[in-house]
Amino acid sequence: MSASVFIAGPASWNTIVVLDRLPEPVPHMQFAEESWETIGGTSAGKALNLTALGRSAQLYAIAGQDEHGRRVREALHAAGIPVRWADGVTERHLNLMTRAGGRVSLYLSTPQATAGADDEWVRAEMADADAIVLDLAAEPLRLLPLARGSGRPIWVDVHDYDGEADYHRPFLDAADAVFCNADRLDDPLAFLRSRVAAGADLAVCTLGADGAVALDAAGDEHRVAAVPVEVLDTNGAGDAFLAGVLDARLDGADVPAALDAGARAAASVLRTRHLHPLLDAVLPAYPAAP
Repeated sequence: MSASVFIAGPASWNTIVVLDRLPEPVPHMQFAEESWETIGGTSAGKALNLTALGRSAQLYAIAGQDEHGRRVREALHAAGIPVRWADGVTERHLNLMTRAGGRVSLYLSTPQATAGADDEWVRAEMADADAIVLDLAAEPLRLLPLARGSGRPIWVDVHDYDGEADYHRPFLDAADAVFCNADRLDDPLAFLRSRVAAGADLAVCTLGADGAVALDAAGDEHRVAAVPVEVLDTNGAGDAFLAGVLDARLDGADVPAALDAGARAAASVLRTRHLHPLLDAVLPAYPAAP
């Protein structure tokens, strides 16, 4: 049986709207080039990618009993993703996208942390896992002490962190592996060096079409080029990259080989308008509501 990964964080229902340019902060009108509805959420993306790679992955997420929550639950079940659902508000996003990958994410609803009814199950799952992924959300933040107490390596994805925001700090302080993108970092390498100096074994920054750069525990720099591919939608590429790297590292790959695996995984999701091709057959007919 493959090594297991426990993932806690968002699984959402998203509306994607493709524009010729991102909106300017002034009153105006724009016409969408295309729109559709689909599964979203960074944790759902990582679970889909790990499952597709043959890795045993357990997702823990929050969704309500409303229509959007039903769609999220049913789609991930149909895609073969093991999920433990906590009841709460269903997370929903409106993502304004450009063909080049620019994005503005509007959070329409966001779950709060639970009261901990599932904590004994979570603690046992973490103890049995070979790695834990905690994504930026209220419930994973609450679970950080349980994760640290498990003694398992903790992987975190701080996305477009600016290097200063306080919310991300508890995740960074707990992390054995840190992932981010370069969208808001003035000096990505300096940030990666700071995480390795703080005790992370691996720090990685994705660079979009320029691939990714990483520092290992010794502070050695590694780079990987993006895999050329015709891009349909960029949502979920970062989640796929992390999943590919994590899967390879659990198989014993060195950092350069793991980065190559991450680049290939990211390319695999750029050719679908869903988080992963596993959803193509599950969500064939969800155009955005008029």
